[in-house]
Amino acid sequence: MIGWFAHNGDRLADLLGEHLWLTVWPLVATLVVSVPLGAAAARVRWLRGLLLPLSGVLYTIPSLALFLVLPSLLGTRVLDPINVIVALSLYGCALMVRTAVDAFTQVPASVQEAATALGYGRLRRFASVDLPLAAPVLVAGMRVVTVSTVSLVSVGALIGVGGLGVLFTSGYQRSYPAEVGAGIITILALALVLDGLLILVGRLLTPWQRARGAGHGGGDA
Repeated sequence: MIGWFAHNGDRLADLLGEHLWLTVWPLVATLVVSVPLGAAAARVRWLRGLLLPLSGVLYTIPSLALFLVLPSLLGTRVLDPINVIVALSLYGCALMVRTAVDAFTQVPASVQEAATALGYGRLRRFASVDLPLAAPVLVAGMRVVTVSTVSLVSVGALIGVGGLGVLFTSGYQRSYPAEVGAGIITILALALVLDGLLILVGRLLTPWQRARGAGHGGGDA
């Protein structure tokens, strides 16, 4: 295993770069789409009743089947990476919308009313009050989506799209377990690194939680 890493560093770097690229874009799309939808669904009952069942059904669609169906819907080629990006964005939204609804539903109504009484408009209140208070739950949801997306990107290798999943198909075809193992280890490491970055982002977005934790620690002492 160590020998494989030593002799295939350049190839591994290229595949890792492709895998990361195919991961980041769906995560960005998931965040951009799910947060506004979740905030709206938290306020509008009928929209919530529509989105939550739909997201559950969407996530049950097998990823490989979706990869193969999307080209005919989007007018793209089967080997076009955009198919994987769109599919993983849909899966990410299916997971994240429910979390976003829960996050914004848990924002205390009294806090929202106080902000409105202070003259905050809807957009300003969303950016300054609702979003920061929902951030811990949103970050937790994005951590789940990130790990899921890193894993699902590897399925794209079955339709010829690059990424670390190529090590699985190549290693299986050549009966080379070291290559498969290298793919597993690298995907796991990538998932852990991205998860760690999200934890850091969550701490930066919620400084009051760090202050609260420091206060509790001082009190215990």
